[in-house]
Amino acid sequence: MKSEALHPETTFIAAQAQEPRASRFRLGLSGRVFLLTITLVGLCEILIYVPTVANYRMMWLSDRIAAAHVAALVINAAPDHTVSPELADRLLTGVRAQAIIADADGSRKVIARGPPPAVSRVINLQSSDLAQSIGGAWETLFHPSATPIRVIGRYREGFDPVEVIVDEAPLRQAVAAFCLRLLGTSLTIAAVVAGLVFFVLQRAIVRPVRRLVSNITAFADDPQETARVIVPSGRNDEVGDAEVALARMEMSLASELRAKRHLADLGLSVSKINHEMRNLLTTAQLLGDRLEGVTDPVVQRVAPRLVATLGRAIRFCEETLAYGRATECHPQQRPFPLAPLLADQADLSGRGPDCAVVFRERCAPDISVHADPEQLSRALANLVRNAVQAMQAEATNRAPVVSLEASRAGDSVTILVTDNGPGLPARARAHLFAPFKGSTRPGGTGLGLAIAAELIELNGGTITLDQTEVGVRFRITLPAEKRA
Repeated sequence: MKSEALHPETTFIAAQAQEPRASRFRLGLSGRVFLLTITLVGLCEILIYVPTVANYRMMWLSDRIAAAHVAALVINAAPDHTVSPELADRLLTGVRAQAIIADADGSRKVIARGPPPAVSRVINLQSSDLAQSIGGAWETLFHPSATPIRVIGRYREGFDPVEVIVDEAPLRQAVAAFCLRLLGTSLTIAAVVAGLVFFVLQRAIVRPVRRLVSNITAFADDPQETARVIVPSGRNDEVGDAEVALARMEMSLASELRAKRHLADLGLSVSKINHEMRNLLTTAQLLGDRLEGVTDPVVQRVAPRLVATLGRAIRFCEETLAYGRATECHPQQRPFPLAPLLADQADLSGRGPDCAVVFRERCAPDISVHADPEQLSRALANLVRNAVQAMQAEATNRAPVVSLEASRAGDSVTILVTDNGPGLPARARAHLFAPFKGSTRPGGTGLGLAIAAELIELNGGTITLDQTEVGVRFRITLPAEKRA
């Protein structure tokens, strides 16, 4: 028996399945969960870290405004709203500013050690939003000003605004120190959170998935062993549902494989028995042929029946052996003209020289199909042989005719195999293409139509039975040769 060549894609998949896993680097589920956890926690830390730094800078400047408001209260309480140079110096030192500008009885009062210095930037805390705060923190850290900055703010609602002129260097130092402290705290929190999240995901998802994968791998090595079927853990979630479904599938597959193995062993035994039986029956048929020359009336009456019975038994063995072989070879499809193949069916029908069945073929010479010519010829021969045998077995007043017609429509070719015989009963139509079930003829095996349907489907076609008032008509549809 010839072995069928493996499809290139099937060979590639099989090679991949046999390749050792250690030779291919792959990031496991645990590694992916770990990287995903680190990424998400880091993203959350960034979203929190930047606004926190910007808020700390605003708080530092707000503290200067609050201290300047206290200085403004001192100025308002002083006689003539004037303070001594010593008190002014102490106020400036407490505020850590170079100058304080406040309102006193409708006039602006300036406390400074000298002329107010020039400023490079003005920061208005009353109109600052989050985006401006983040931009200001960026400038303070990475683009600090060499000259003082001017800060305008209000202590709280209902109080007059005050202004301070301060150096940006102390602000930058305070913000940088806060960034380092916050970074250390954030990394510690992120490590703890990432560890906890990873631990929870590892226990809740990764380990159950690993258990499923390990069981599938072990079950694939010996799917007929029921001991390898997974035992559900009883989880009340999707993983538990997957375990139950996998256990059900593995049990069903194991049972079906064991049944198929028993059927395969039984089929091999039946094939061997059929092979030997066919040889014995052939020998018996040859011996029966010699009885035709005997003049005994009893022998003359019994011998034809004996030879016919032996012939039916031999055909049954041959068809059973043909169907019991390995699956049909992959079709060697090619475009070829259909008319000569249809014309050959009369000689392949198995009719004798005294057979009254008439064959009619109608097929245009330019009709070509894309199929395996050998397999298509076998399929048509089965249909034609069944029609001839059915019409020979039952006499009618009509002249027995088998017609084969072919037509093309678009990218498909339709072949009609029609006879005007006795037709098919309803019980035969129900299992027409099932092996051992579709025959209604005495001595028939019911394999001819099953083999024909398998061959047609292998070549990408379909076969159906049409409704007819007289006889039987099979409709075969196959891919046509592509036209340029």
